[in-house]
Amino acid sequence: MGEYFNAGQRQLQDEFDTRRLADRLQGGIIQPIINELDAEFIEAQNMFFLATVDDQGHANCSYKGGSKGLVKVVDETTLAFPIYDGNGMFMSAGNVLVNGEVGLLFIDFERQARVRVNGVASITLEDPLLSNWPETKLVVRVKVRETFPNCPRYIHKMEFVEESGFVPKAQCETPAAPWKKLEIVADVLPAYDEHLASNEQDVLAAINRK
Repeated sequence: MGEYFNAGQRQLQDEFDTRRLADRLQGGIIQPIINELDAEFIEAQNMFFLATVDDQGHANCSYKGGSKGLVKVVDETTLAFPIYDGNGMFMSAGNVLVNGEVGLLFIDFERQARVRVNGVASITLEDPLLSNWPETKLVVRVKVRETFPNCPRYIHKMEFVEESGFVPKAQCETPAAPWKKLEIVADVLPAYDEHLASNEQDVLAAINRK
């Protein structure tokens, strides 16, 4: 097995005398699988942060939110999560198609705990898990390379108030995103959104009240 840490990481570890600590942690907490405790933690979250990389090596970070169970642990080396209706740019999912390298960060702000997952993502248009999440456009599967818990001391303690009213649910009509009714996008919406009426003043007022 080759060197786990790169030259830049080793340079800073040596600068701050943390090489031995880094090696101990790497050997003790970083795993190539999702253990049972981490699987339970991941599936209990209703949001996570997703980092992707495009075909030129440029990074992109995105927030993904939904209901608990947003991410499914398929097995000890595979995660899956939905891509819901967004702004139509498909920044994250598009990056996955050209460069599968991804990083996922799960944070529980109430318990002040977090888990990192790195791996290689893929997308198939007819994934059998599509029906697992209502109104899912695509399903992303991640082949896990490594998982590890992160130091929690800088996680701010916050209380969950309420779930977004836009999270898709079975047998319940999801409200349209207000910005899709703005005149600037009204004539370029996809076919499934063309029914949305443009009412600029009402929409801007609703957005400003948020």
